[in-house]
Amino acid sequence: MQPNSNWRSPRLEYTPSTPAVLRCESGRRIRAKLQVISVTGGLLNIRSPLDRGSQMKLMFLTGAGVVLGTVEMLPSLSNTHQPFRFITMNEDDERRLRNVIQFSHDQNRRDQQFIIKERTW
Repeated sequence: MQPNSNWRSPRLEYTPSTPAVLRCESGRRIRAKLQVISVTGGLLNIRSPLDRGSQMKLMFLTGAGVVLGTVEMLPSLSNTHQPFRFITMNEDDERRLRNVIQFSHDQNRRDQQFIIKERTW
């Protein structure tokens, strides 16, 4: 079976964005705000762009607990928006992230169904 090139991992958009911390190999910490997340990567709001290919640890808090993973920075979209991809993440962190994203999607689906059901035609 050939993979569908249009398939994207489910995403969670944080509104408002959630605080995140990047830790460089040197130990330097960079504060950021997580705007979009999936199990494959996401988008950060950051003060200034980081070098493409930079690898660092990313930590953020979800409703299910802390998620920690190693990320690689992708080309910045602007002076404040930096996409990244996960390189590694332990099973527990990945499971936590998947559960939070799934819960959010399920909640949105329930909300949509309620709106449609309660709508007066």
